[in-house]
Amino acid sequence: MIDLYTWTTPNGRKVSIMLEETGLKYGVFPIDIAKNQQFADDFVRINPNSKIPAIVDRDGPGGKPFPLFESGAILIYLADKTGKFLPKEPVAHYQTLQWLMFQMGGVGPMFGQTHHFLRAAPEKVQYGIARYTKETRRLYGVMDGHLKQNQYLAGEYSIADIATYPWVARHEWHLVNLGDFPNVKRWYDVIGARPAVKKGMAVP
Repeated sequence: MIDLYTWTTPNGRKVSIMLEETGLKYGVFPIDIAKNQQFADDFVRINPNSKIPAIVDRDGPGGKPFPLFESGAILIYLADKTGKFLPKEPVAHYQTLQWLMFQMGGVGPMFGQTHHFLRAAPEKVQYGIARYTKETRRLYGVMDGHLKQNQYLAGEYSIADIATYPWVARHEWHLVNLGDFPNVKRWYDVIGARPAVKKGMAVP
């Protein structure tokens, strides 16, 4: 049984999608970041960085409860636990991790900054808006070029796609028309049609 501590963010939804895709049993513990619940002592004991998502695998290594934070690390852990969505063959394995890191180091931080400057900043900072919207569109272009020749980000459907999809799902937040990136749109539509993705995106 997995305890999932999460909220309605792209990073949170990565893990709920993965849990739905793998079929692992899990319970949901909403952490309302708008109410600063991520700073509560009980949650900080699970994630000292006070960010969602986090999990506690009640049947972790050695049969003991195992807490884990950082969404990318959680995806790798769940892939290793179930043998799903992270290939064992070395080339495919590292290609999958490569695109997962692309999401972790590029898509997530840059799209997130775009969200901040367009939606949350107390004042309009044109430099910030221009810098991050430009980089966001550049990253869409990288994905679009790659997906022109590939059905998914790393060969077969994988944790790389699971990690990236919830961020692309907020394309309207960063003023991106997916029609400008037809290969991303095709990929987005295919993944969005998966039943486990639909369920995972509705958590919590």
